Amino acid sequence: MCFSAGASFAGGVVITAIGVMTVRKNNDPSRRMFAAIPLIFGVQQISEGFVWVAMQSTGHDLMLSISAFIFLLAAVVIWPVMVPLSVYLMERVKSMKRVLLIFVGVGLLTSLYYCSRLLFYEIEPMISHHHIKYVGDFPKTYAIPTFIAYLVATLIPLFLSSVRRMWILGVLMAFSCLVTGIFFKEYLTSVWCFFAALISVVILWIVSYPGETSGGALKTDAG
Repeated sequence: MCFSAGASFAGGVVITAIGVMTVRKNNDPSRRMFAAIPLIFGVQQISEGFVWVAMQSTGHDLMLSISAFIFLLAAVVIWPVMVPLSVYLMERVKSMKRVLLIFVGVGLLTSLYYCSRLLFYEIEPMISHHHIKYVGDFPKTYAIPTFIAYLVATLIPLFLSSVRRMWILGVLMAFSCLVTGIFFKEYLTSVWCFFAALISVVILWIVSYPGETSGGALKTDAG
């Protein structure tokens, strides 16, 4: 949804609608954070719509700063901790919860690192080849290790979770990152969100089957 203001706004509205459906569908308190993910996706897409508007006209510097900050806050600060934490909260197998807690820690450290970059370094959005590129003047030393930590925190818990169908979301998100990394490497932060609508539908699908594990029934370490 990153190709124009119209596409971002339209995508944001659709994803937000899916998010509302997901939240309303969910009746399990442990899945509230997971069910809210499409809503965050929707806000993220709408904020990038305002980035497009501000960049394509003059006199909207404040709008550009606020909308770009909101978009990046969701993309690199909220997601690394929200994804593993939501999976952790849903997990019913105690031994797996202890494992997932490690990824929550990785996500938290990753979020703190990216948060410091947002707060202490200037990041400038640029339109290039019909995409938005977010360019910063921050040091590149830890860029690759931190991005690897980002992927570890947001992808691996999806494959470890005992929640039924969660692995499908993991495959979809991994495929989305792979495609974006290969074909749109310079626009990774923005273009990856093109897959947000499909990911949101899968989240709705998972939430529609509360209390199920990969084995098809509720289970804990006790039996």
